[in-house]
Amino acid sequence: MKSYDLPQTSLHASSIILGLMRILKLEDEEIRRLVESAFDVGVTMFDHADVYGGGHNCERRFGDAMASSSIKREDVIIQTKVGLVGGVYYDLSTDHILQAVDESLTALRTDYLDSLVLHRPDALVEPEEVAAAFDVLESAGKVRNFGVSNCSPGQIALLKTAVKQPIVFNQVQLSITHAPIIAAGLTVNMANLEQSNDRDNGLLDYSRTAGITLQAWSPFQKGYLNGVFLGDREAYPDLNDLIDELAAEYGVTPIGIATAWITRHPANIQVILGTTNPGRVAEAAAGSDIVLSREHWYRLFKAAGHTLP
Repeated sequence: MKSYDLPQTSLHASSIILGLMRILKLEDEEIRRLVESAFDVGVTMFDHADVYGGGHNCERRFGDAMASSSIKREDVIIQTKVGLVGGVYYDLSTDHILQAVDESLTALRTDYLDSLVLHRPDALVEPEEVAAAFDVLESAGKVRNFGVSNCSPGQIALLKTAVKQPIVFNQVQLSITHAPIIAAGLTVNMANLEQSNDRDNGLLDYSRTAGITLQAWSPFQKGYLNGVFLGDREAYPDLNDLIDELAAEYGVTPIGIATAWITRHPANIQVILGTTNPGRVAEAAAGSDIVLSREHWYRLFKAAGHTLP
């Protein structure tokens, strides 16, 4: 599997991240097998959030799986998110961040997090409160790297007025069909074209300039929470035909091609998988190893309905 030295960190991580938000209903042995199977195909980074499963429950199930696994703690990168409280409101206050991290560490059965991510922007955020929490967590050795999720360059800049630690990750939604962070940059200043609307203030270029690694969530989704494009021949017939053609040419599955489209980008974007199927993890891992030609990458872009002037 393709892997990266992540800017501003000492981490060397897999291009694929396994997200554990859907493991709550699995049996213990199924979770252990999922984690070990992912590790066996090269996945070294695992993504959590304190709200997954409610009350740190998915973190706890993962911690139990790791305890019964042969995988060593130092061989994996564990990341979790805080700030979304019960799926109801956001809280990035000092006290909440510190309490949530302590509870996550207990649930995950670890003394430290390789990465802590602020789950979403908090309209009521006070940068000094975040900074105070980060300072405590770093000095105590509880968190080694810090990031954000779904944040704009301006929101990151606001945090950085007080936060001393580098912001090294930003999780954003990205797939072939949901690619505004890429598509807008290809139609700059083109009037009357919806694609040219910049929704994130140049987030992709900003991240590459600042050394922030983007992590793509929902890599197979059509858009925001409205199903997957893979196999949807009613909405995306041309795209699926092309994906099938390229899958045969490159010797991977459609999941592999959808993954490769993201990992082909020179920003070294990581792909967060939400599957609980070890076979699908292996398919994505195989896709990350291939390098789509420029022609194939752009053909997929156009087949997804984006404009290429």
